[in-house]
Amino acid sequence: MAQKITIDPVTRVEGHGKVTIHLDDKHNVVQSRLHIVEFRGFERFVCGRPYWEAPVLVQRLCGICPVSHHLAAAKAIDVIVGAGTGNGLTPVGEKMRRLMHYGQMFQSHVLHFFHLASPDLLFGIDADPVTRNVIGLALQHPELARQAILMRKYGQEIIAATAGKKIHGTGAIPGGINKNLSLAERDAFIYGIGGDKDLSINKMISWSEAALALLKAYHKDHTALLDTFAAFPSNHLALVRHDGALDLYHGIIRAVDATGKRLVNDVDTQEYLDVVAEEVRSWTYMKFPFIKDLGKEHGWYRVGPLARLNVCDFIPTPLAQREFEQFRAYTNGKPNNMSMHYHWARLIEVLHAAEVMKELLHDPDLQSEDLVTQGTRREQGIGIIEAPRGTLFHHYKVNEQDLITMCNLIVSTTNNNEPMNRAVNSVAVVQMTGQQKITEGMMNAVEVAIRAYDPCLSCATHAMGQMPLEVTLQDASGAILDHKRKNM
Repeated sequence: MAQKITIDPVTRVEGHGKVTIHLDDKHNVVQSRLHIVEFRGFERFVCGRPYWEAPVLVQRLCGICPVSHHLAAAKAIDVIVGAGTGNGLTPVGEKMRRLMHYGQMFQSHVLHFFHLASPDLLFGIDADPVTRNVIGLALQHPELARQAILMRKYGQEIIAATAGKKIHGTGAIPGGINKNLSLAERDAFIYGIGGDKDLSINKMISWSEAALALLKAYHKDHTALLDTFAAFPSNHLALVRHDGALDLYHGIIRAVDATGKRLVNDVDTQEYLDVVAEEVRSWTYMKFPFIKDLGKEHGWYRVGPLARLNVCDFIPTPLAQREFEQFRAYTNGKPNNMSMHYHWARLIEVLHAAEVMKELLHDPDLQSEDLVTQGTRREQGIGIIEAPRGTLFHHYKVNEQDLITMCNLIVSTTNNNEPMNRAVNSVAVVQMTGQQKITEGMMNAVEVAIRAYDPCLSCATHAMGQMPLEVTLQDASGAILDHKRKNM
């Protein structure tokens, strides 16, 4: 009789999921799965709604990354109203959206690294969970915690100024934006919100550089952990600018394999269905995307910060480009396939986002009043954006009554479904093979592998009620060897 370990839910991620690990009668791991157990119905219930509601409706998928859904939907609706596929907006329309997006990228990455991931690094995977959390971080590293809070606050204030409010804003509308940035708002972000210089853009850049220095120092002392933990070869997919630069708001689709060989060669986002297909499996509500030409078995890929830095040719801001060169040099210019290096890539993007925000804040186009454009009406539109967690696809069709008749969403975490499952299995094999007793460190190690991807499971599901963490280990005869429960 096989043994089964269940981790339910996975903690310190956005949303709810569980892990099951099956062992044979010799205590060898034979199967590991990350399950998304709740149903996501957005693709159905947006149908029948007017298309202009989509950018506001779909961001209710999530309270962590609503800006990403807001803008991906807005980009799709831009195509429908004839405003182009990303560069057809007025200068203020595009640049205000970019400022909103990079503010979201900045605050989301900061939230993940400092609040969710750093306790594992600073205290250790096996550390007492009473300490290994954001409260422990604040008590033992108060200045670091303070910086994290202010950095996230800065990003959220950028979102509020561009989207109307910090969560579930309304700034992006079909064909543009509904407000510009006032001079007073601009000056506050440049020199310090409320006169506080610790909430200025230069301070954000300085603290972003310090966060990278912290991680690189940690990497130097913990090379084996970061380089080998849940590391495996994979394909990588992301958007890039037409010249190959990293672009988190708009671009063309590119994918490479684990060696750097080009798999998808700069395809227009409106042709994404020529590139990507989706598979459904019975044991999870999250789909499994793959590159069509490679098929289900070999076509899976990673998205997100690690994939973006593996796919792009350069970063178009100087400080982040310098860090990017060090990042690429570490693997001799080849793609980096180390899951824990997501954190390194993520912090490079934090620095890049801060630099882009500074450039945009000094751009006089943001005070223009030419907010909206439109053209020839179309029956469908596709909007693709690089969300914090990876490439995000929104596809809508509308009828003559302006009602949505079809919606297809491939959220960032969905793209990372297969890689996360492989990461879980990789760690489970190392941590649990031959074990008779469950430890907190064992369970957390599996979660650390998942956290590296910063999954936003709420984008793929919705859960209600109590979600305890309950793990039972049985021997081959069915006798319980160990059982632990943690109420959430």
